[in-house]
Amino acid sequence: MKAKLFEPFVIRGVELKNRIVMSPMCMYECHNEDGIVQDWHRVHYPSRAVGQVGLIILEATAVQPEGRISPQDLGVWDDVHVEGLTELVKLIKQHGSKAGIQLAHAGRKSTVKENIYAPSPIAFSENYKTPVEMTKDDIAKTIEAFKKAAVRVKTAGFDVIELHGAHGYLINEFLSPLTNKRTDEYGGTDENRYRILREIIDEIRSVWEAPLFVRISAYDYTEGGMTPESYVKMTKWMKEQGVDLIDVSSGAVVMANIDAYPGYQVPFSETIKHETPIPTGAVGLITHPMQAEEILKNNRAELIFLARELLRDPYWPYRAAKELNAELKAPVPYERGWRF
Repeated sequence: MKAKLFEPFVIRGVELKNRIVMSPMCMYECHNEDGIVQDWHRVHYPSRAVGQVGLIILEATAVQPEGRISPQDLGVWDDVHVEGLTELVKLIKQHGSKAGIQLAHAGRKSTVKENIYAPSPIAFSENYKTPVEMTKDDIAKTIEAFKKAAVRVKTAGFDVIELHGAHGYLINEFLSPLTNKRTDEYGGTDENRYRILREIIDEIRSVWEAPLFVRISAYDYTEGGMTPESYVKMTKWMKEQGVDLIDVSSGAVVMANIDAYPGYQVPFSETIKHETPIPTGAVGLITHPMQAEEILKNNRAELIFLARELLRDPYWPYRAAKELNAELKAPVPYERGWRF
């Protein structure tokens, strides 16, 4: 029986050659603190394309300088970033992979020297600064920054945009009642906490016609926080707005104990996928090819997002193809080595 992991997947007219996605992972390699692509990125990302990953999503890329997770993050807040990003897209695509980018704002989890911003003035922990509560003008400028970033991403030639709405960063901070204590139209009810993401999606969709993903933290692991079931209302809104896929992660909006084990987040993907319904990506300690195949064959997700496993093994798709008896076209220079 044919391996589903190596079946193509078409989304909004973009065809991925297989169901393997490189999940966004920060590299912290912009040592001049300017957000510009470095040689590390030119080697790191294309090597996974050589390894035949279907979709490669660049790390969390800041739409505003104060929105960087660290001062060493990639940026897309200025036109000066477009040249390097364009080069990365070219290097990725020449090996048959599609190129994606995660647009992000770190909110209260930013570690830059300047003021940091969040929906409410609550520090993540004693090791983080207390953020400035965003004014409506701050919110409007941030929404506009996401839109301008999408224009730059389109110029650079990316195939997919993912919005980082997970892991306790700015969008996630607005979505969760644990971190959003506002009393204006951006806080309180589900509709109000969702408002900033609604406005970001609308602005991006006004300039971006290609696939749009949103990464969410489907479970806050804390009483009074978000659960997969409570997220379904929001993922239905995302679908109505033209979001094509939900990348389902969890946690990190507040300090919490998480019992992590292989596939621990896959049930969250199932809930979002079937209750919305909308295509999903499964992520989280997925390491073995048969594990990935089970998730797809049992209709628990459409795509498999691999993170640390692809740091350990850039050629994981080759190993997976061997294990699943699937066909995988080798890069021509590697044909004499990739024998099945």
